[in-house]
Amino acid sequence: MYKRYAATQVQAAMQDTPVVMIVGPRQCGKTTLARQLINPDWVYITFDDLTQLESARNDPMGFIQHLNSPHAVLDEIQRVPELFLSIKQSVDERREPGRFLLTGSANVLLLPQVADSLAGRLEVALLLPLSECEIRGTIPHFLPTILQGKLPTISEVRLRPLLIEKIIAGGFPEPLSRQSLPRKNAWYQQYLKGLIQKDVKDISHVEHLDAMNQFLQLLALQVGQITNYSELAAKIGLSRQTMARYFNWLERLYLVENLPAWHRNHHKRLIKSPKVHFVDTGLLCALRQMTPSKLADNPNIFGHFLESYVFCELKKQASWLDEPLYFFHYRDKDKIEVDIVLQKAEGQVIGIEIKAGATVNSASFQGLERLRQVAGEDFQMGIVLYDGDHITAFGDQLYAVPIGALWN
Repeated sequence: MYKRYAATQVQAAMQDTPVVMIVGPRQCGKTTLARQLINPDWVYITFDDLTQLESARNDPMGFIQHLNSPHAVLDEIQRVPELFLSIKQSVDERREPGRFLLTGSANVLLLPQVADSLAGRLEVALLLPLSECEIRGTIPHFLPTILQGKLPTISEVRLRPLLIEKIIAGGFPEPLSRQSLPRKNAWYQQYLKGLIQKDVKDISHVEHLDAMNQFLQLLALQVGQITNYSELAAKIGLSRQTMARYFNWLERLYLVENLPAWHRNHHKRLIKSPKVHFVDTGLLCALRQMTPSKLADNPNIFGHFLESYVFCELKKQASWLDEPLYFFHYRDKDKIEVDIVLQKAEGQVIGIEIKAGATVNSASFQGLERLRQVAGEDFQMGIVLYDGDHITAFGDQLYAVPIGALWN
C-alpha cells in the first residue's frame, strides 16, 4: 500500500469543510484513499453500480435524504451531476465539516451549475498517479526547496536505464504491480477503451468515437511539442473546433493537459501556443507502443518523453503544496525555449530545462538566460535537470542539477 501525500490535504479539509472532493484520472487510487480516510459508520456508494446510478438519477433529493448515515462517500459522482444541488440543500440544512467525501474521474466543476451550487461549501483535492516519491516512500523536497530559492540535495546520479524504466512504467498502481511489459500494456489498452466508451459518453455527446481514438493517438505524437489543432484536425478530417472540443473532454478526464505559454504583454516576440502533455507517461508509452529499446535508440523521442515525465512529477509535487503554483513553457520567435516555467502567486518565476544527456555546457542555459532577460526582477532561479553527477553553478542563479534530485 502506497502512502499518498494528498491524504494530508484531504484530512485537513474534512475537519472544516462540509464537502470534500478528490478528483483525478480513473484508477489512480481515489477510492482507495477515500476508504482509508473514513470511519465504519460512513456510507459508501459507487455510481459504477448501475442500480445506485439509476436511483440517484431518478430521484436525486430522495437519494440524498435516505442515506443511512450523515456521512457518505459518493464515488464517481461525475456520472450523476444532478446530485450536486441535492447535496447543497442537505449541507445547508445540516452544515458541519466532513458531511460528504466525493470522488470524480471527470472535472464536473467546469459545469456552471455544479460550481455555483457548492460555492463556499466544497474543497477539491487533486490526486494524480503515483509520484516517484510515493513509490519509494521518500519525502518530497525538490519543489518546496527550489521555491525558497535554495538548491536541492542529490544521492542518485547517472540514471538513464532507470529513467527509461520509470517513463514506461508510469504511475498507475495496477500496471506498476504487473511484471511484464505486455501485461502492463494490456491494462492500459483496456483502460483507454473503457474511458472512451463510457466516461467520454458521460460528459459529452461525442458521436465519432473512432475519431476520438485517432485524436488521442495523434496527441501522443505531439507530446512535449507546440500543439497545432488545425493540423491535427486536417489529418482526421474534422474541424478545428471539434478537435478543441475533443481535447477539452480528454482534459476533463485528466488524461491530457495543455501547458500554456508564459508571456509578458510588452514582449511581442513570445510564442503563445500551448504544449501538450499526458498525465502519465506509462499511458503515453502504451499509446506509442514504446519499449525500453525503442526509447534508448531514439534520443529525440526519449527527450520529449523525459520532459513529459518531469512535468508530471512536478505537477504531482505541486498538488501537495499549500501555495498555488502555475505551470507554463517559454518559446520566442527565435525558437529559444524553456521546457517548464513555474510562476508563484507573487509573480516570481523559476525556469526548468530538461536534458536527457550527462553533459551540460553554457549553451544548455540559452533558454534560461533569455527567460531571465524577459522576466527581469521576477526571475528567481534557472535549473537544467540532466542525467549527471553534480550540482554545478553556471552563472548567477543558474544551476545544473541531476534529475534524481526530483525524488531525493
